Amino acid sequence: MSGSNQRISIFPTRMALTTMKTKLKGAQTGHSLLKRKAEALTKRFRNITRQIDELKRKMGIVMQTASFSLAEVQYIAGDVSYQIREASTKAQLRVRCKQENVSGVMLPTFEMYVEGGNAFEFTGLGRGGQHVQKAKEVYQKAVETLVELASLQTAFVILDEVIKATNRRVNAIEHVIIPKYENTIKYIISELDEQDREEFFRLKKVQGKKKDKAAAAEAELEHYDDGQPVFQGANETGQLDNSNILGDDDKDVIF
Repeated sequence: MSGSNQRISIFPTRMALTTMKTKLKGAQTGHSLLKRKAEALTKRFRNITRQIDELKRKMGIVMQTASFSLAEVQYIAGDVSYQIREASTKAQLRVRCKQENVSGVMLPTFEMYVEGGNAFEFTGLGRGGQHVQKAKEVYQKAVETLVELASLQTAFVILDEVIKATNRRVNAIEHVIIPKYENTIKYIISELDEQDREEFFRLKKVQGKKKDKAAAAEAELEHYDDGQPVFQGANETGQLDNSNILGDDDKDVIF
């Protein structure tokens, strides 16, 4: 959509021209800001993508280690699941959510923390206690990695949608709004120039008519004879007689 033939329906005046120039300047400023925002979000998006890839690779190793640790516990201490269920009254690993501002976009950040003491300190007391503790630490590390991965993937989805919306706005301003304002400004300027040409032509016509009237008045003054005005008299038919009633000799009038 090039927008080459699009313009806003507006009456061409100088006030409208000033308004459209102001709107064009605002659109250009907004386009620049949105473009910078899109670039910053894209940079953060690529960084998050790289971190997600690294965490997924790390997650595979951590889960593999955790599975081996659980197998060792089951081999040495037997089934300790009933002891864990009895000792578990409330969750020790908890997750809290924070928000991070990235170029005006609020991204949620999940953080894991431990609340309370060790509820499984007596688990494996008879045998395999060291392996139970090791398995607990490994699985705690796995949960921490999962929480970090969930935080990054949530930010990934949000940034993906925001970047798409921002790019749509940038393209709309660049290819629709700015060309429409520019075409409207060109139209107003052309109409104002046409009005100026019409006004100049009208003034020339008025000046020409004034010159013609002045020439006619000057020609009429040339009809004066020796400083005496020329009077027009009416003949017998009632029409004006252009003869000079004072210039002819009248025998009946004696002075």
